[in-house]
Amino acid sequence: MKTIKFFLICAATVAGFFFSIMNGSVEIAPAQVFGELDETKRQILMNIRLPRTIVAMLVGVNLSLSGAILQAVMKNPLADPHIIGISSGAGLFGIFVMMVAGDAGAFVTPAAFIGAMLAATLIYVLAWKDGIRPIRVILAGVAVSAFLGAGISALLIFYSDKVHGALLWMVGGLSARSWQHVELLLPYSIAGTLATFLAARHLNVLQLGDEVATGLGVRVNLVRTILTAIAALLAASAVCVVGLLGFVGLIVPHTARLILGSDYRILLPGAAALGAAVVTISDTVARTIFAPTELPVGILMAMLGAPFFLYLLRKEL
Repeated sequence: MKTIKFFLICAATVAGFFFSIMNGSVEIAPAQVFGELDETKRQILMNIRLPRTIVAMLVGVNLSLSGAILQAVMKNPLADPHIIGISSGAGLFGIFVMMVAGDAGAFVTPAAFIGAMLAATLIYVLAWKDGIRPIRVILAGVAVSAFLGAGISALLIFYSDKVHGALLWMVGGLSARSWQHVELLLPYSIAGTLATFLAARHLNVLQLGDEVATGLGVRVNLVRTILTAIAALLAASAVCVVGLLGFVGLIVPHTARLILGSDYRILLPGAAALGAAVVTISDTVARTIFAPTELPVGILMAMLGAPFFLYLLRKEL
């Protein structure tokens, strides 16, 4: 049954891909996708829709896997790179490099990774008191996120001539994403995804508790550090390309867990496929629902994710 559900999720991912490349201000019929296109539609498909759709799928995979890892590592079902401040750490360092160094795309992701890792470490230290409790992680994350958000606001004041682009980046959107962004994101997505899948066994063991994991020969603190670094890398690479896109890492792992269960060997691939479908479909809806005005996908995800977060918060407390 789980295998059937997994293939249904993969089918939704494929459907989301074609839904994205066919819909927009210029509609492309299914027969035209596989047939001959006139030059205008071919340019739209190859240079606008296709790279944007691929970026959306990669971002969905990265944020979903990052959220799944953080929920296991921090023993917190409410953990999400955006909610607990990891994305804000990536955003602060990333936007600093973009504003100060200008055209330095190759350095943005490493800088964002450092920011994300520092934010994750700070949250973990602040939340630790005779162990980790979910509510402490949330409170520490909110405080760290607010602090880092103040830093981002300060940068916007000091570099006011670049505010417009930075504001769009802070909301989270996929407008004007090109093959250059695909090339920037793809290596980090491949490396992070492979590392996450290889860590599935350790994530399963962490669910048993620290004492049991230690008894099974797992070096818990080292494993947590490595997994947090993987989650930070995935979140940072996504943030660099689309900005502070929130709630994907919260909604998708929970939904995948309800469908596929808690075994990370199947949960992680399912969350990756579902994340790609969710971001791709959400972006397509966001850019077409109020056409010709394009709504950043981050706004739509916040409208969907905030009620979901409140539901989970009430359930956990």
